[in-house]
Amino acid sequence: MTTIDCRGQACPAPVIATKKALETSPDGVCVLVDDGPPRENVTRFARTRGLTITETANASGWSLQITGSVSLPTSPVAPAQPVDGERLLLITSDRLGEGADELGRLLMRNFLHTLLETAQRPDRILFLNSGVLLTVQGAETLEALTALAAAGIDLASCGVCLDFYQQKDQLAVGRVTNMFSTAEQLLSAALVIRL
Repeated sequence: MTTIDCRGQACPAPVIATKKALETSPDGVCVLVDDGPPRENVTRFARTRGLTITETANASGWSLQITGSVSLPTSPVAPAQPVDGERLLLITSDRLGEGADELGRLLMRNFLHTLLETAQRPDRILFLNSGVLLTVQGAETLEALTALAAAGIDLASCGVCLDFYQQKDQLAVGRVTNMFSTAEQLLSAALVIRL
């Protein structure tokens, strides 16, 4: 059984590490995690895949022993149907959701990193409004976006938006696009997901 130490890691890192370890360790995985969300998230991940989990508290957190055959999630959400055609992700903000700006930026960064681990990915990501700030020098999302681009996902940032934020010369990943091209892509995509 492989042991991985995820103590001190924030979401989604413990779940991603657990997923990767399970893919290469047929005998199961022992995951060391902190109490609270890391323990809850890894436990939920294992249970939704029909795995057996044994939780043991210790002085430095929790030891989660996960065994069994990995299966499809048993969540109440229906499995995604295949999409015939292009999947387009439209990102219109540098934050995910409403509420505290700091939390919204953290959620967006975590979402983009998590996209690297999903079985289904968008074919194209369009960045509009303050979403373009995710693609410029100094953005905390550059590592994830660079990896997504390397995986063949087309990243395009609105030129007007980059100009508005005075960031056009700071674009670090992807390409500049215009509103005509954006409209064509949105109207021709088989699936558009807006964040």
